[in-house]
Amino acid sequence: MDAADILREIAFWLERERASTYRVEAFRTAADVLSSLSPAEVERRTREGSLKRLKGLGPRTVGVVEDVIAGEVPDYLTELRDRGAAPLADGGEPLRSLLRGDLHLHSDWSDGGSPIEEMLRVANRLGREYIALTDHSPRLTVARGLSPERLRDQLGIVADLGERSEGTALLSGIEVDILDDGDLDQEDDLLERLDVVVASAHSQLRMRAPAMTRRLLNAVSNPRTRILGHCTGRLVTGGRGTRPPSEFDARAVFEACAEHDVAVEINARPERQDPPDDLIAIALDAGCLFSIDSDAHAPGQLDFLDYGAARAVACGVPAERIVTTWPLDDLLAWVRRE
Repeated sequence: MDAADILREIAFWLERERASTYRVEAFRTAADVLSSLSPAEVERRTREGSLKRLKGLGPRTVGVVEDVIAGEVPDYLTELRDRGAAPLADGGEPLRSLLRGDLHLHSDWSDGGSPIEEMLRVANRLGREYIALTDHSPRLTVARGLSPERLRDQLGIVADLGERSEGTALLSGIEVDILDDGDLDQEDDLLERLDVVVASAHSQLRMRAPAMTRRLLNAVSNPRTRILGHCTGRLVTGGRGTRPPSEFDARAVFEACAEHDVAVEINARPERQDPPDDLIAIALDAGCLFSIDSDAHAPGQLDFLDYGAARAVACGVPAERIVTTWPLDDLLAWVRRE
């Protein structure tokens, strides 16, 4: 057992059950400190009792390391694993076990809390066949959206990590903001280079229905759009409060999604639950594809897919119409319109 890996796993389980950021970061910070030391140095400091003098380690994290050095699985980790054995939401099987990937997640390049490497590491441990990194686009400054220059830099890093990954395939992507007129908030040549483009509206969500309908129709008809993200923008719970859904002609928008082969995202974040059930029914009737995505902003949120699967099952969405159940080759052929 590696002490840093154990600390990161504890952080994952805490994050998965939506513990406080402070508690999660305590274990992740301790893991980073240990990763900067050699295994021999960690063992020496543990045995002589000087580990607690390192900045970034406290009594709880030191106790975990002491258990690991003694060859024991920490009781705290065992407790968390036991609590995490059950899915986050009931009713998602057998669909949940059919989900192969996740096409909407964020790193600390925008408003996520962890490096790309950590998101990939956890996705690999969870058995994901593929994930797409979809940090925000320039206009969303509050989320540190990526300028064209930063996105170009990120593309090189994603390509390098993807080549070195021995498990989960790392796809390039973006959650591009849908501008008020329906245009996409990034340079066309960059969008062409990406594997996955999730188009989402983040502002002017109370726009009058006719204008919002035109806005979404323009976005989904753009040949670079592959997924329509959290289409109503609603919030039903959580620390940010609640927000009503945007109003638009759902029938027209979803028929356009079906016509242009754009998947409607079932956003699995518990505070979003977007689209609402009645809109999922309209999208089903319109012949749409769907993408169940975690919209994870931290490693422990990658398991939010449980919530999305449960909603899809409750709404009768067939597995074959969910692109994130498809094997990687089929998924890539679809995103590349082959």
